[in-house]
Amino acid sequence: MSTSQQPDPRDRPARLTVGVVGAGRVGPALAASLQLAGHRPVAVSGVSDASRRRAAEMLPDVPLVPPAEVLQRADLVLLTVPDDTLPGLVEGLAETGAVRPGQLLVHTSGRYGAKVLDPALRAGALPLALHPAMTFTGTPVDVQRLAGCSFGVTAPEELRLAAEALVIEMGGEPEWIAEERRPLYHAALALGANHLVTLVAQSMELLREAGVTAPDRMLGPLLGAALDNALRSGDAALTGPVARGDAGTVAAHVSELRKHAPQTVAGYLAMARATADRALAHGLLKPELAEDLLGVLANGTQGTSGTHGTDGTEGDAG
Repeated sequence: MSTSQQPDPRDRPARLTVGVVGAGRVGPALAASLQLAGHRPVAVSGVSDASRRRAAEMLPDVPLVPPAEVLQRADLVLLTVPDDTLPGLVEGLAETGAVRPGQLLVHTSGRYGAKVLDPALRAGALPLALHPAMTFTGTPVDVQRLAGCSFGVTAPEELRLAAEALVIEMGGEPEWIAEERRPLYHAALALGANHLVTLVAQSMELLREAGVTAPDRMLGPLLGAALDNALRSGDAALTGPVARGDAGTVAAHVSELRKHAPQTVAGYLAMARATADRALAHGLLKPELAEDLLGVLANGTQGTSGTHGTDGTEGDAG
């Protein structure tokens, strides 16, 4: 048996040439990650100055060329463009003959599965949908964050192993999503991640209005614990005045929000209603306390006759 040292993967000849169409926050990070796995980025396209700077930082010495030329140079092409742009881009590339038979064509849209690549499939391309379930900064830190990141994977059955292998090479964890479930999958991620940013930003604004000088420092431990508890325990992690049925406290919240941040009232009421429904369904909100609370939420009033638990003596921060 040979005892010779195995070569470093970075010393091996590149297995695939990689191109990026759309140098937003996602494409350069994925290409850089594939480069670490032994593949070779050879071309990138970008329109805006920000895209060009990002490509230069994360993929140095990789030439910027038009999209059609990216496809000419690369065995594996990452289509990392906005969702609404993707169908037209694919159709245009297929119609102009830019797509080559046997070429791996990968898009990173969460909304679409592999069928959006059908025009390229008819031209002989191999279609893959690989969506990283992560927010990107457009900086090299994104490559590190891909380690352990889940990818929503959709592809023809015969390409499933290839799709999963690419995800693993980028340090990710493949999660198979059926074609017809892609919109639901993407809605779930948007509900959790995108709306979380809005909620946190609103919370920081309100804390500043209340006189807190470092709202990020105040919220960090609280939100970190809440997220960890929610991921571990689901609805059992619900706390705060809605879950307790503190109708008076909720009414006071609505009154203050109307005075200081009326643009947040609709969102507060909508989330409170959803929280109340889940707390009731899971036995956390007592039915006898729910009537006054649901009345406040239904009417959006500035006061209520209910006084249940308004001192918040249970001790949680919510």
